[in-house]
Amino acid sequence: MKGRVVILGVLRGREAAALLVDGRLEDLLIDPGAAVPLAPGAILRGVVDRQMKGQGGVFLRLPGGEKGFLRETGGLAPGQAVLVQVSAGAEPGKAVPVSARLLFKSRYAIVTPDVPGLNVSRRIREAETRARLAEIAAAAMAGSTAGLILRSACAAAEAEEIAADIAQMRALAEAVLADLEGEPELLFDAPGPHEEAWRDWAEPAPDEVADAPGAMEAHGVEAALAALLTPRVALPIGAHMQIEPTRALVAVDVNTGSDHSPAAALKANIAAARELPRQLRLRGLGGQITIDFAPMAKKDRATLEQQLRAAFKGEAAETSLAGWTPLGNFELSRKRDRVPLAAILGGA
Repeated sequence: MKGRVVILGVLRGREAAALLVDGRLEDLLIDPGAAVPLAPGAILRGVVDRQMKGQGGVFLRLPGGEKGFLRETGGLAPGQAVLVQVSAGAEPGKAVPVSARLLFKSRYAIVTPDVPGLNVSRRIREAETRARLAEIAAAAMAGSTAGLILRSACAAAEAEEIAADIAQMRALAEAVLADLEGEPELLFDAPGPHEEAWRDWAEPAPDEVADAPGAMEAHGVEAALAALLTPRVALPIGAHMQIEPTRALVAVDVNTGSDHSPAAALKANIAAARELPRQLRLRGLGGQITIDFAPMAKKDRATLEQQLRAAFKGEAAETSLAGWTPLGNFELSRKRDRVPLAAILGGA
């Protein structure tokens, strides 16, 4: 069907949420369960273990015997308690990446204790609406030193609803910030898939929310999930790409199929560039990504790079396009903002 459809249900025994746009799966959230003790977004109290000279950070003791790595060292000493937020999923055998910059997110607002100032989403452009929301924010945050960002979903919400939402997030932030002393402890868990979907997919408003039993299967999400757990991704005109994560990087190989002409190579490469952001998002992949495009003329590189930049422009995860290597591959980096799908469902 046309439009945006949010599906809330269960996939392979785990709570899950899916976002379909015009019938195509665009985003997928699955509860990581025991595969990830500390999921991205969780806020906790850690204790400084030791500094890592030359790496610009410190190791932390985290709840459950986990180890964290914080890329900030200013004023930190061994044994000191520090509040941090899990910023990415940890690779097997590595410390959990954490940040000292806490974000308390809700449907309408983001409270930023370390970044003062009141801001309204740039997606809200009407001056009168921005002024109205700024007044609501100022009243709700009066007397607080924390910052606040009003999200785009506020544009269609009632003032009382926004104010109540801000008050709840402000109270949570203040309670967490006051709970500094003690041993490692989980203070605020990461949101589940249904909560995260309700929070982050509210704008633009979905045309349908499907939460009846069997909705995942009825909308083809189960079939799409099976495809995401295989390396091969079909592309138009018989081409395909292989996406294979390794411990060091994510390798992407683009193939034209039976047609080896220069025109087919460029078409396959452009199709891969347009599809890659969606595949990385759905598979939960990030870090260093190296793409071996199908052989093509160097004069076509500028065209392909333009397609890549356009494809990644709207991505929520921070992405940096590094460019071409001497061997003719293209490299980029993408923030690891999720747990890899294969890590969640590898044994499911």
